[in-house]
Amino acid sequence: MTPNTATSATSAPNRRSFLASTAVAAAAVAGGMPLLAACGGSDSGSGGGTSAGKSAKKLLPAYVATNVVTPDIAAKNGSAVGFTSKLDIASLKTSVPKKLGKGGKVSIMSPFWGSPPKSDNAYYKAMNDLIGVDVEWQNQDGNTYDQKLGAVLASSDIPDVVVIPGWNMGGKIPSAIIGKFADLGPYLSGDAIKQYPNLAAIPTDAWQRSLFGGKLRGLPQPSPYVTGIVPLYRKDIFDKEGYQVPTSADEFMALCKEITNAKAKRWACLDMKWTAFQSFGVLSGSEKPLGWNLVDGKLVYRIETPEYLEALEWTRKLFAAGYVHPDAKLGKSAATDPGPKFAAGEFLIYAQNISQWWSRTAEQATQNPNYKIWGMDIFGHDGGKPTLWAEQPAGIFAFVSKKASESVIRDVLAVANVTAAPYGTKEYMLTNYGVEGTHYTVKNGVPTKTDQGNNEVINAYVMVASPTATIAHPDFPEVAKAQVEWQQRMGAFTKKSSFYGMQITEPSRYTNLSNDFEQLEDDIVRGRKKISDMQQAVSDWKSKGGDQLRDWYKKLLDENGPAAS
Repeated sequence: MTPNTATSATSAPNRRSFLASTAVAAAAVAGGMPLLAACGGSDSGSGGGTSAGKSAKKLLPAYVATNVVTPDIAAKNGSAVGFTSKLDIASLKTSVPKKLGKGGKVSIMSPFWGSPPKSDNAYYKAMNDLIGVDVEWQNQDGNTYDQKLGAVLASSDIPDVVVIPGWNMGGKIPSAIIGKFADLGPYLSGDAIKQYPNLAAIPTDAWQRSLFGGKLRGLPQPSPYVTGIVPLYRKDIFDKEGYQVPTSADEFMALCKEITNAKAKRWACLDMKWTAFQSFGVLSGSEKPLGWNLVDGKLVYRIETPEYLEALEWTRKLFAAGYVHPDAKLGKSAATDPGPKFAAGEFLIYAQNISQWWSRTAEQATQNPNYKIWGMDIFGHDGGKPTLWAEQPAGIFAFVSKKASESVIRDVLAVANVTAAPYGTKEYMLTNYGVEGTHYTVKNGVPTKTDQGNNEVINAYVMVASPTATIAHPDFPEVAKAQVEWQQRMGAFTKKSSFYGMQITEPSRYTNLSNDFEQLEDDIVRGRKKISDMQQAVSDWKSKGGDQLRDWYKKLLDENGPAAS
């Protein structure tokens, strides 16, 4: 990612808007963080199910680590790999020595944020020539993708490849995935994947998330299992004012009091609900089924835990005390870019995707050289070590139509083997930056996209498959280093729940059971509802199907066993 390709996401990361808003930053640039995963998979249609368990192991591809490029910082505790060196175009490695494509045509439908380029643009031509496949893109508006997706999957006319983000896997989509898309196992399971070395280097956990209906159907975008949401803060102002990074919930509250001066138009933070969930050890809520966990022999859902209520109460106190910026109080921060007011110092702390650590740095680099955004370590609410919960290891998948011939499937895998090339290779550079001189230039080891690059090299081939999670910012290597080290520190406190890595679809009768909780959370922390309203909602949830859903999950655990810790 380079300064002139920086993108901004929203604040107040509710699951769907938060993920969609960071899609460009996550998928379109070098070193961008892959998106968080979401719900998926089924083995019995409307009855729900899982593709986990002992039988799943024989479906998984063999893992063969890449030795083409060695990262500057190896993955540890669930982190991404990191690169902190300047980019040397002359030393880029080759990971795909010969074209695997056979010259056929492949149509791909994928979500797209922004204005799609013309189909005959220089980037598409260069990629297709490298791969040996004529890819025809059917880009669809990412903001309304779920509507288009449902219509296409309900029809008989399905493109050769359909990209489906995890957050679009609600309703009947998982059943459609099983009914409409091909089993890639004959081409990828076990040692078969070795003919596609870049795909073989994708971590096994990400492939397990690609099992749907007892078959290997998805090509994944791997992501770190460490939480992707960071409490970001203005380190330059902290250093100037002598503010200390807090190490407990009480210290955070006291710091907010010290910072806030409404008359001077300065508030401490935006909505810190997600940081509260982390600090109080609440089970991950960004995707199903991670909100469930086996505790002392009993299956518990996140909303039933005392930590959940404690986190909401703490966040409510931040709002009630007036420490939260008025935009967040009104809910505006969920719909507008908080970047300008953060840059102006109107608030000093907010929780968002780790990709903004870089993008905020890049967008302010020339405007405000003193500006420095940094990430706080997540603190245990009581001042001790935090208990964090792992996110899923993949979140966006590409599927191949059941109607596709073997030659089309082979051509799709040829595409994926190029797009999954690791950082530091010619294939990665072309996939993420385009053609040197046309789409980007390199000065002092930093690639910078041209206007043509910004218009053409976005949201396309990166959506098919990705290499192991990678952070690399040649323009700000200190940020890349800090991001990876933050993940590694937080990874040391991260646990995997009983359902980590499993691809599960709940029975359709439970699909909407938990839909209203996120809005109720937001109403409570803003003082529009009370904690007792949440307690009543949890009681209603239990009686309306929550307890039956618990029994259903327990049966899955009994049959398949919990995820490996």
